[in-house]
Amino acid sequence: MGLSKTIWSNPSEYLRVQHPENPVLFFAPTAVQAAARRFIDGFPGMVTYAVKSNPTEAVIENLSAAGVRGYDCASGFEIDLIRRLAPDAAIHYNNPVRSRQEIAYAVAQGVTSYSVDSASELAKLIEMVPSEGTEISVRFKLPVAGAAYNFGAKFGATSELATELLKSVAAAGFIPSITFHPGTQCTDPAAWEAYIRAAAEIATRAGVSIARLNVGGGFPSHRLTGVVPQLEQTFQLIDRVAGEAFGDNRPLLICEPGRAMCGDAFTLAAQVKALRDGEHVFLNDGVYGTMTELPLIGVIDRMEVVSPEGEPRRGDLVPRVVFGPTCDSVDRLPGEIPMPSDLAEGDYVIVHGMGAYSVVTNSRFNGFGDVSIATVLSQRV
Repeated sequence: MGLSKTIWSNPSEYLRVQHPENPVLFFAPTAVQAAARRFIDGFPGMVTYAVKSNPTEAVIENLSAAGVRGYDCASGFEIDLIRRLAPDAAIHYNNPVRSRQEIAYAVAQGVTSYSVDSASELAKLIEMVPSEGTEISVRFKLPVAGAAYNFGAKFGATSELATELLKSVAAAGFIPSITFHPGTQCTDPAAWEAYIRAAAEIATRAGVSIARLNVGGGFPSHRLTGVVPQLEQTFQLIDRVAGEAFGDNRPLLICEPGRAMCGDAFTLAAQVKALRDGEHVFLNDGVYGTMTELPLIGVIDRMEVVSPEGEPRRGDLVPRVVFGPTCDSVDRLPGEIPMPSDLAEGDYVIVHGMGAYSVVTNSRFNGFGDVSIATVLSQRV
């Protein structure tokens, strides 16, 4: 999946000229840089990027150009990627469970920030990581609220355990911090308030003054036409509540957005390979390709349909059952998708906001998934 060197005006121009038979992701550098600046200008602290959401080199390079100076990595591969593309950036190794080999590799690469959510994993860090100048952030969880799915099902200590872990971090001579993740695609700012106040209580019970509070990812991307993320309101709430909860002991704040930073950077064009008896739509991309997330957290309804000549279809919207190209029956988008009544075989379904968890989840099942990336000046069709 390589990035084309030609820069196109918009997706329609590319489709009209190239008539691609395989799915295309259109990358707009202006979109990812604008998202980065929105966080840098608005968030009251350090902005880092969750590399897992989209590790495309062009994304990292444009985030770095926009001023992002920190990256949340979850593996040696991601550490190497950032060391190569943004060598002066800070790396936070915030996958809370690591093998001894992974810890040793991170230490060798000069990583000095880790997260932890269990006594057994903290013991490995204390054994293997030099304490001087190294931050260990205790990750805790609360009941999920307002998110698309629950990150706490896999990661996060209880408040009681987090208190004990924080004591141990400080006693071992590491820089003590706290982190949390309110849940993916979190549209309810109140989730951050509950977590920040709980973090302050954990620090108080532990008797530890924390250096930094990482308020996680969870910041939503624009998936639904009628639901526009109110990021600035969330930034303001985080700023206010941190001051109220910690008072004079307020720590430095960090955030680690993924999807909110890269979501609008990519638009997908999937071709209609068949319209079975005028009822079922078969696309050349599906849930085994770039659309893996759609059954998990819901369809992105920011869709348009254009003809092979790039002309928009304007028929009345009718509900359609939409399948992907594989032979697997679960390769179906959830529910029924409103599509124009004049939809025809060979048309292209344009889906905006497809930058997050699309490139990295393409499985090539059944041999499908040959997705190309084209650079465009504008995502507007």
